[in-house]
Amino acid sequence: MKQGLSCDCKECCGKYTLLEDEEDPRLAMFDRPLPCFGCGIGWCSLLLGCVCPLLWYYAAFLYMFKYYNRDPRERGGLACSAFAAFLCTIITCVTLAVVFL
Repeated sequence: MKQGLSCDCKECCGKYTLLEDEEDPRLAMFDRPLPCFGCGIGWCSLLLGCVCPLLWYYAAFLYMFKYYNRDPRERGGLACSAFAAFLCTIITCVTLAVVFL
């Protein structure tokens, strides 16, 4: 390729590829990795919630207030963490009812 000339990606035979979608530039938003080591906040909260269950409630709070609208890839992990928080609440209530009643 000569210097100073611009070419379309289809014409390039180099080793670089275009990350953005030409038809829908909004898809380029998902080229960046997810936070928390690439897993996302929801999945990291689910895993670390086994040690500190408050992280499940934090992720459930994010899920209820639609944090996944910023990045739809977060939706699955946040939903699983919200479900884990729900189960933790039910198990805690049943355990307290058995112990004190």
